[in-house]
Amino acid sequence: MTKRTKIIYWIATAWLSLGMLSTGIVQLIKLKEEVENITQLGYPAYILTLLGIWKFLGVIAILIPRFPLLKEWAYAGFFFAMSGAIFSHLVAGNGAKELFGPTLLLVLTILSWYFRPATRKIDAIA
Repeated sequence: MTKRTKIIYWIATAWLSLGMLSTGIVQLIKLKEEVENITQLGYPAYILTLLGIWKFLGVIAILIPRFPLLKEWAYAGFFFAMSGAIFSHLVAGNGAKELFGPTLLLVLTILSWYFRPATRKIDAIA
């Protein structure tokens, strides 16, 4: 792993982790604006608790050493959550302001996954 690759990985992973933790906190405390946003998209407010818990667990999974299969699941969960958020905002007719956050987190998820070190990857089955 080159120094450049390592820097890209850790910057993307740090920003991804901060973004997921901050949005997870907002969802867990059910901030008024977040409840309004999620119900405007057609989802029940209780889904915020589930999303918040999953985000916390996902961040732990991608940051701890070892457990590459768990990391793959966390990255997949982040990918599905953010692509689902983007799709939901598009269907609801929301603009760029609402799309920016989930799009940024989706890009960071992809960058972190792509540039992750070999020790954080599942070994190829031969």
